[in-house]
Amino acid sequence: MASSPETTINPSEARHFGALAEDWWNPRGSSAMLHKLNPVRLRYIRAAVDSHWGGNGRDLRPLDGRRALDVGCGAGLLCEPLARLGAEVTGIDAAEENIAAAQAHAAQQGLTIDYRATGIESLGIEGAFDLVTSMEVIEHVSDPALFIRGLTQALAPGGLMILSTPNRTTLSRLAMITVGEGLGFIPKGTHNWNQFLPPAELESLLADAGLESFDLRGITFDPRTGFVLSDNIQLNYILCARRNS
Repeated sequence: MASSPETTINPSEARHFGALAEDWWNPRGSSAMLHKLNPVRLRYIRAAVDSHWGGNGRDLRPLDGRRALDVGCGAGLLCEPLARLGAEVTGIDAAEENIAAAQAHAAQQGLTIDYRATGIESLGIEGAFDLVTSMEVIEHVSDPALFIRGLTQALAPGGLMILSTPNRTTLSRLAMITVGEGLGFIPKGTHNWNQFLPPAELESLLADAGLESFDLRGITFDPRTGFVLSDNIQLNYILCARRNS
């Protein structure tokens, strides 16, 4: 009997997020927390892009001429800003409902983005993307090591990878599950705390795939200003990776 092909897709996770697709772009809806997270992610990404490719911080399209891949793109909250920064963007997601919502929203905005309903292990485009991003996704996949290998295979020589994910700490369990999901700020069943990755575990997976991780920053919540970059990695963190020289 033939063995099942390797996959990073967890079907129950894909169903959970696919059910949220129609509400994804509503900043007060079920994805409100992602809308609040997106600006701090984008600030980090913009700074990382400028640092990696020698940008000056003032260019409106620092990704002109570069290809970007967002993995686990949902309905395109990150893909659309990347396209506006000049990138030729591909977004992939396990849920077909998310891809349909992403395509419809991009069309309304007049943006051309290549959206595909697939897992990273099935994308079949190796070494093509200057920038590979995946925000709050690795904690939802069935095989984190295979997921990182897939991201690495898609990354072009000299490219930049940026990942963010919750840390596996007492604070993240309290804030994201007990309070976040318990009080309805985050849809119930979104997170499995046991699947959260501490930075050391993610950095080890990246190293095993031949990547060097750097610029680890925390993402914390400030009641006065919302989510901010911080040295505190107890709740959530974001980092860069590049191929070892």
